[in-house]
Amino acid sequence: MSTDYKPQGFHAITPYLIVEGANRLIAFLKEAFGAEEIIVMPSDDGGVMHAGLRVGDSVVELSDAGGQWRPMPAALHFYVPDVDTVYERALAAGAQSISAPQDMFYGERAASVEDPAGNHWHIATLIEELSDEEIHRRAEAAKTGG
Repeated sequence: MSTDYKPQGFHAITPYLIVEGANRLIAFLKEAFGAEEIIVMPSDDGGVMHAGLRVGDSVVELSDAGGQWRPMPAALHFYVPDVDTVYERALAAGAQSISAPQDMFYGERAASVEDPAGNHWHIATLIEELSDEEIHRRAEAAKTGG
């Protein structure tokens, strides 16, 4: 039996969120983003020592802050099939809006929210495939208002 360098179902980079209120964040991720628990290891005080959740095709790990591990907000870019629906679900689950869904010059429909632990989620749906040259052209046009 061969052993891969990473666990099955994981990508080479896995976000690890260190938060205050990990149980609340887990509930939020399940309600807002349809996350599925892979593992939740409770700490003796009822918090979360370690958790892994599948969000879309990726894994997000998290734990409560404590000891040398201080809370550290993160920013995550999350591709979804329907940004408008996911944005509304996130708000209903307790997120604060940073920006409402809108079509962006770089070919995505995107929105941003802040979760109850202070992490920023940039939620996006690809709406058109663009070359790097076209993205740069549109970026310049956006800067000049043209």
